[in-house]
Amino acid sequence: MADMTKMTSIEQLNSAVEATEDQPLLLFKHSTRCPISANAYQEMNDYLQNSPSEQVKYGIIYVVEDRPVSNEAADKLGVKHESPQVILVKKGIPVWHTSHSNITSTTITNALRES
Repeated sequence: MADMTKMTSIEQLNSAVEATEDQPLLLFKHSTRCPISANAYQEMNDYLQNSPSEQVKYGIIYVVEDRPVSNEAADKLGVKHESPQVILVKKGIPVWHTSHSNITSTTITNALRES
């Protein structure tokens, strides 16, 4: 099973995005106050438990608790904030993203296979 690294500072986010020069990052933006996000979180965990790509790093931003990090991710990556949301970053550039009920173990698997 792969783990998601909790992004709690802008510096940590910036380092993770810089590291995508060598290894892609799948960033999950999660709201602890939203039932749709709770479902997406479960789908993300199902993916990580069953068939995670070992070629990818995984990060999570709690959008309520770490709002500055969430805002920085939207600004830095140029992807309009949504919650829940997943963003695949390669070489510092978002190459795929989706949100809400489109976040499933299957869509994540397919996106990582195709990228």
